[in-house]
Amino acid sequence: MKDSDSKLAVWRNGFRVALLTFGLSLVIGSLSTVVVRAVPLFLAFIVLLAIIALGIIFDIMGVAVTAAQEPPLHAMSAKRVPGAKQAIRLIRHAPGVSNFCNDVIGDIAGTISGATGATIVFYLSRQYPFLREDLLSLVLIAVVSALTVGGKAIGKHYSINEATRITFQMGKVFAFLERIHRTELLKARNNSRR
Repeated sequence: MKDSDSKLAVWRNGFRVALLTFGLSLVIGSLSTVVVRAVPLFLAFIVLLAIIALGIIFDIMGVAVTAAQEPPLHAMSAKRVPGAKQAIRLIRHAPGVSNFCNDVIGDIAGTISGATGATIVFYLSRQYPFLREDLLSLVLIAVVSALTVGGKAIGKHYSINEATRITFQMGKVFAFLERIHRTELLKARNNSRR
């Protein structure tokens, strides 16, 4: 492949990821905003925590797929264990899977959690005018940041130590989705990573 072809492929891939991120952000952001405005305050906080948890879970999956080992999965695949073959494909597509989990979903969750926090601050300041909006905003930003970064730090340790098991669980989900859609979600690659 020529150098100019590879540069063009990088730009195309970046553009596709940007479009996917834009679409997912619109959908997730719209849903979270509608839900947060329609539910009582304690449920709005639960929605916020769920968005933070989504980012942490996808971060765990993105790290796990890059650290997982293929040999145990080959043994399971030889025994026709459902999900093992899909887990191997996930490992062989690790850069793309990790990019999707960590960058696309993880960053969307981070952005949406900030926007959801802002909506909650707006709601609180309207309901309780005696609260200082700037101070409330600062505290909520700090709490969201602490939960996100702390959760991802714990998650990374867990995902590195349990990488193959987590990737196998991801493979089981892919196997289930492939049964429903009757198509292979990730094309097989012959190159063995480990």
